[in-house]
Amino acid sequence: MKDYPITEQQAKDMFEAHSAYIYGIALMMTKQRVLADDITQETFLRAFAKYHLYDPSRPLRPWLYRIAVNTSRNLLRRKTWIQLLAGVPIEGKEHSAESFALHSENQLELWQAVSHLSAKLREVISLHYYAGLSLPETAEVLSIPLGTCKSRLHAALRKLRECGELDPGVLMMKEGLK
Repeated sequence: MKDYPITEQQAKDMFEAHSAYIYGIALMMTKQRVLADDITQETFLRAFAKYHLYDPSRPLRPWLYRIAVNTSRNLLRRKTWIQLLAGVPIEGKEHSAESFALHSENQLELWQAVSHLSAKLREVISLHYYAGLSLPETAEVLSIPLGTCKSRLHAALRKLRECGELDPGVLMMKEGLK
C-alpha cells in the first residue's frame, strides 16, 4: 500500500467491514455479478487512493456508497451494451457476497420485484433499505434533494405494492424495518 494514503491494516479493516454491502449495492444496480465484482474492486481502489479526502468526523459508509454509486453509474454509461433488464442472479451454493445478500426466499422475491424498477427508483430502494442509509444520507449519496429522494422512495414503494408477483407480506416486512 506504498502509494496509498492509508495503512494496509486500515484498508483491510475497511474492506472486511464494507465489501459485502458495496458488492450488494453494485449487484443491485447492475444485475451482473462480474460487473459488481469490478465495481467493488474499483470502489475500494478509489477509496484507498482518495482516503486523504475522507473527513473522519463523518460516517465512512455513506462516503464509500457514494464512490460505489458513482463508479456504477460511470461503468454503466461506458458499457452501453449492458442490458439493465437482465435476469436476477440466482443464489449459488458458493459462500460469496451475493449468497449473503440473497439468503432467503423472501429477499429473492423482493429482489426480483425491485429489479423491475427504473434505475433511479432502484438506487433509492437499494441504499435506503438494503444499505440501511437514512433518507438524508441516501439523498446525499445520490446528490439529489431530500424531497426528490422521498418522492422516489414513495414511487418505488407504490410500484412494488402494485406488483402482482410480490407477496404483500414481504413488502410490509421490509417496510417495517424503517
